[in-house]
Amino acid sequence: MQGRKENKMQTLFKLHNDMLSNLTPWVKRGLMDDIDWSARLIGIKGARGIGKTTFLLNYAKKISSEQKCLYVDLNDFYFSTHTIISLADDFRKLGGRTLLLDQVYKYPAWSDELRYCYDNYPDLHIVFTGSPVMRLKEANPELSGKVQVYSLEGFSFREYLNHMTGMNFPKYSLEEIIANHVAISTDIVSKVKPLAYFSDYLHHGFYPYFLDEKNVFVALIKTINLVLEIEISYLQQIEHKCIPKLRKLLYLIARSAPFQPNVSKLSTEIDTSRATVMNYMVYLKQARLIHLLYQDGDSNQKKPAHIYMQNPNLMYLCNYGGVEREVLYKTFFFNQLGYKNSVTRAAIGEFCVNGSHCFVVGHQKKIKDDVYVAKDMIEVGEGKVIPLWLLGFLY
Repeated sequence: MQGRKENKMQTLFKLHNDMLSNLTPWVKRGLMDDIDWSARLIGIKGARGIGKTTFLLNYAKKISSEQKCLYVDLNDFYFSTHTIISLADDFRKLGGRTLLLDQVYKYPAWSDELRYCYDNYPDLHIVFTGSPVMRLKEANPELSGKVQVYSLEGFSFREYLNHMTGMNFPKYSLEEIIANHVAISTDIVSKVKPLAYFSDYLHHGFYPYFLDEKNVFVALIKTINLVLEIEISYLQQIEHKCIPKLRKLLYLIARSAPFQPNVSKLSTEIDTSRATVMNYMVYLKQARLIHLLYQDGDSNQKKPAHIYMQNPNLMYLCNYGGVEREVLYKTFFFNQLGYKNSVTRAAIGEFCVNGSHCFVVGHQKKIKDDVYVAKDMIEVGEGKVIPLWLLGFLY
């Protein structure tokens, strides 16, 4: 029996090593430096197709030595006869220190078993990934106070530009950009021409498919269908027969975004109740497919003021004749600032960021007091006019 256990563990280590050896050249993600890797239990949420598996494998490659680190996909047939607890126990006995678990939501009792490992294996560090649809802390109180949760987003414009040019531009906080945008942008444009890459980023640079896929949008459509049919359906317990309605709602949003939703009209078009439409919009938001923009000061957040697609790349999926530049710019703004900032619908201007900074996006001729302009097609701004592309340097 002991020999069988060793053989099965050896198979997992072999698979781990094979995946590391076949890993494509790494594009460094800013989140790698943000995570407190000394924590004993770390959860990383991210949309399907955003690069969570590659992120884990790159971390494994960074720290791996002999058998002290192990990457395992919870979809592996190994878990037909084994548990996370038994894996962790065997791994520790072989000198393992860091266990990387991918797609934990596929494993029914994952939260209970991770809590057991946390309580009983203090020498073991566990990093796991999951769907953004998962409510890690809210739905799993046993992990409260134990797990540190992070979110992996798609490529920022900064990360994309660094990859395409070979540069290593740092990220900046919003306050740094507002205070020093002229100096920052002047330094960047002295080394590269960011606007030469901006349109391509808006078209296909958010998802990592551009790194190795010839047809980015074929891969993206497959990913979205998997999100609808598996992640949302499984985690929100939606009957499979309802998925076509959810897909149609996403299509209608993509064709019209950004727009002020008429929930009654949408419920009629997809043949379901208003309450179901509201639930579906929340599910699509959680899955990182759309953004809901609420009015500044709206504490209830029952009905969004506007609906946006989550990122500019998604705008191209259903708009075959092309997308208006102004729509792309506003979607880009909301996407890049919405990752680590609170973004609401402003009473003055278009967007209110963190309750204090009002912005309008695009080519504005007149500037109101106390309103910043995120302006397109300029390399360097002045005063309260900030180059739109520079707001892609926030992460």
